[in-house]
Amino acid sequence: MPTTTTTTVTPVAPVSGGPGVLDALSLLAEVTDELVVRSVRDTHLAWADRAHGLTRRAAEASGVAGAVTAVPQVVHRGIAAAVYGGLGRGLRAASRGLDTAAAADLGPRLEATSRGRFVSAAVNGLIGDRLLEQRPQLAIPMAVRRHGRDVAPEPDALTEAFPDATGHLVLFLHGLCENEDYWNRGREHRGTTYGEALAADGWSPLFLRVNTGLPLRENGVALTALVQRLVESWPVPVTRIALVGHSLGGLVVRAAGAVAAAPGSPDWNTLVTDVVTLGTPHLGAPIAWGIGHGSRGLQCLPETAAFGRILDWRSTGVHDLVAGLAEDVPPLPHARYRLVSATVTESERHPVGHVVGDLLVRPRSAYGRDRRGGELFPGADVLHVGRTDHFGLLNHPDVLVALRRWLS
Repeated sequence: MPTTTTTTVTPVAPVSGGPGVLDALSLLAEVTDELVVRSVRDTHLAWADRAHGLTRRAAEASGVAGAVTAVPQVVHRGIAAAVYGGLGRGLRAASRGLDTAAAADLGPRLEATSRGRFVSAAVNGLIGDRLLEQRPQLAIPMAVRRHGRDVAPEPDALTEAFPDATGHLVLFLHGLCENEDYWNRGREHRGTTYGEALAADGWSPLFLRVNTGLPLRENGVALTALVQRLVESWPVPVTRIALVGHSLGGLVVRAAGAVAAAPGSPDWNTLVTDVVTLGTPHLGAPIAWGIGHGSRGLQCLPETAAFGRILDWRSTGVHDLVAGLAEDVPPLPHARYRLVSATVTESERHPVGHVVGDLLVRPRSAYGRDRRGGELFPGADVLHVGRTDHFGLLNHPDVLVALRRWLS
C-alpha cells in the first residue's frame, strides 16, 4: 500500500550574497586533488606495477634475482609518491587559502552572472548532496526565483515580486543540473516562453530552483514545505495550482505529492488540478543505468578503478534516475496528468527513436508504461514531440499549444 509522510520542514532561508567565485575555486582545487591527481596517480602506479611485474617474471625466468628487478619499482614508486604528494599538498593548501579569502567575503558572487548560476546548478546536480554536507555555502536551497534572485515565501516579499498575482499558480521545476534560466531556452527564436504565454492566460508563473543532487524524496519534502508557505502567504487566495516538471523536476513533483501536509496547514495538494511532465524518466533513464554499471565494471581492474571512482562521485539525485519512481509514489487522485515525450525521429515507433528516445529518456519511461503493460498514470493525456531532443521540450511550440489547452 502506498504511504505518505508528514513533514513540518521549512525551506532554508537564502543567503543574501550567496557563494562567491572563490568558494567555487576552492572546490575546484579540492576536486582536482581528490579526483584528478589521485586518479592519475592510482592509474599510473597500477600500470607501472603491471609492467614491473612482467619485467620481474621475465627476469626470474632468465635466472636474475628478484631483489635486483625490484629496485627500479621501488625507486619509481618513491619518485611518483613525492611528485603526486607535492601536487596534492599544494592543491589542499590552495583550497584552504581560498576558503579563508571567501570567508572574508572577497571576490565576486557566483550568482551575479548567468554563467556563474549555470556552474552552480551543474555542480549541485553532480555533487549537491556532498556540498550540503561539506560545503553548505555552495548548496542551492529550494526557492522561488525572480530576476536571478530568491524570493522569500513571505507576504511582503511575494507582493513586491509578483504585483500582478492571480489565484492560479503554475510552478515550473527544472531538471538535473539545470536552473530556472533553462526555461528561456530558444526564446530568441520562439518569441515567448511557457511562463509568458500562461501569464497572458491569467496564470501566475513561478520558477523554482532546486538542488538536483539531493535525493528525490528529500526534494519532495522541501517542495511540499515551500508550496505550503506559498499558499499561506500568496497575495491573493490560491484557487488552482498546476505543476510543470522537466526531466528530474517531474520526479520531484511526484515525490512531493506523496508528502502529507503538516497538521493545521492547508493541504496544497488538494489545489493541484494539473501535473505536466516533460521528458521525465518515470521508470528510469538508460544513461543513468549505464553510468552505474560502468562504474562497477571499471572498478574490476586496478588500471581502471580510478575512473570507476570518478563515476561514483555522482550525486544521489543522479543515482535516483536509474529507476525513477514506481508505484509506491501514486499519482494525486484529483489531478489530471499530462505526459510529454520526445524522440529525435519524427515517429516514436521508429527503431532509432524507440531506442534512444530524446537522447536521455525513452518514450515508454516518459509515459510511465512498463514492458508488462502496467501504467503509472492510467487515463493520462500523452503528447509525443518528434524531431527534438531532451532539452527541446523546455520551449517547444507543440508543447506550448498543449499547455495552453490543458490549463485553459
